[in-house]
Amino acid sequence: MRAKAQKPISSPAEAEWLDRLRLIRSRRVGPATWRRLMAEHGTAAGALAALPGVAAAAGIEGYEVCPLPVALKEMAAARAAGAAMLWLDEPGYPPLLGQIGDAPPLLWLQGDPGLLARPMVALVGARNASSLGLRMARKLAAALGEAGYVVVSGLARGIDAEAHAAALGQGTVAVQAGGVDVIYPAENAGLAAEIAARGCRISEQPMGLVPQARHFPLRNRIVSGLARAVVVEAAARSGSLITAREALDQGREVLAVPGHPFDPRAAGGNQLIREGATLVRHAADVIEAIGTAHPAARSPEPQPDPPRRPLYEISAVHSRILDRLGPVPVPEDQLIRDLSLPAGRVAQELVALELEGRIQRDPGGLVSRPE
Repeated sequence: MRAKAQKPISSPAEAEWLDRLRLIRSRRVGPATWRRLMAEHGTAAGALAALPGVAAAAGIEGYEVCPLPVALKEMAAARAAGAAMLWLDEPGYPPLLGQIGDAPPLLWLQGDPGLLARPMVALVGARNASSLGLRMARKLAAALGEAGYVVVSGLARGIDAEAHAAALGQGTVAVQAGGVDVIYPAENAGLAAEIAARGCRISEQPMGLVPQARHFPLRNRIVSGLARAVVVEAAARSGSLITAREALDQGREVLAVPGHPFDPRAAGGNQLIREGATLVRHAADVIEAIGTAHPAARSPEPQPDPPRRPLYEISAVHSRILDRLGPVPVPEDQLIRDLSLPAGRVAQELVALELEGRIQRDPGGLVSRPE
């Protein structure tokens, strides 16, 4: 089944999609805030109506939600690109991705949405990979595809591109850092077109967005979130190691391809193996590891709301939260333990502080305080 472009808004269901899009594109509304507002108000229209009041309660005056023309423009761009929208609560949403704490509420996709329901393995690695590394990526991707796994990667040059190309015949998913209609790097335009025709390309970002550095870690959490396991071939300082860390946080299996100890392009994989990652010689090693992996299932459903409290109590909790946060991100569950408060109470105040701009959500369920 091929993904179809969205039609002009003409039904209550499509009106709800438009309101949902306005909600996720509104300032300071991230995945966690989006889910909480939807759970509290039932519909996107209700959440949009309540959002200025929520912002005002957090001390933000003059807050405005995403304007309707902005959302309409994105919908029109999606139709022009042949992109379809997929929401977190829809049946076709990737099941493993939906379990992570910061699962994107919306995915734009081009290609075959049926691939998102199949078991996936992520292959990620160095952009300047050695010829041996590229050959290994091709061999692994082809063998995993033949074994029935969809190969997911980030459409970068090097290992990513080789893995996608080798898995085209069996199934591959490319997660993009920018808009699904923006090909980066440009040299992969031909490959991207083939993936849209024979595989699937997805992104959570607005249509037309040119990726910047901050978008790549967000993409990486989706790459690992989709997969049962992540296989890494990378240097010591690379985005692939960020993907590996995300995978560990998400309860995924992390595997690494070893390399020569004198080759800096293999230092990241060698480091992961020293830290306990499974060493990969061939696809059978990956399949064996997946057979024993048990990805952690974390429900995206929010905790029940506590009763309203006096403003002085809210202010005191805000101060305690901010005192424990700095520019270095910390896990939200660790923050909750440190505060010794109910998880639902902390989650509620984090939403208010996020809207106020005094904290920010980071990939992997982390929270930090902007410098």
